Amino acid sequence: MINNDVLRSIRYMLDLSDGMIVDTCALADPTFVVDKADVAGWLRKEDEEGFVPCDDRTLGHFLDGLIVHFRGRDESQPVRPVEKRITNNLVLKKLRVAFQLKDVDMHEIFDAAGFSVSKPELSALFRQPDHKNYRACGDQMLRNFLKGLTLRVRAA
Repeated sequence: MINNDVLRSIRYMLDLSDGMIVDTCALADPTFVVDKADVAGWLRKEDEEGFVPCDDRTLGHFLDGLIVHFRGRDESQPVRPVEKRITNNLVLKKLRVAFQLKDVDMHEIFDAAGFSVSKPELSALFRQPDHKNYRACGDQMLRNFLKGLTLRVRAA
């Protein structure tokens, strides 16, 4: 999925302002500078004037900032470096950690979006890429997960 789509979906889900997105990125790494003008460009549609592609580093900081926002920072652990390449599987992992979702929660989220996933399929998404049972998360699967998570978060 395009990073901008992921950012837009999470922004809608949590009803975040541009300033809150800037603050969330800063939670992951205060030295990573983002301003509201950047955010405005990322949130535009691809065919709109002023559209700016959101790079993997930025989305990684945003997702890590969500984890810190919802779960807090573990001061006993060193700060983890942001991944250079953000995949759909990594987006799923980071959202799972941020929202403290268990397997049951993940299945409920997928079911709410009308997209059923079996237990083996779900566990395969969270394996290491070199594992024989690893499965790449497709765009449709991530889109349905974001839709189901939005339904869950906005209903609360």
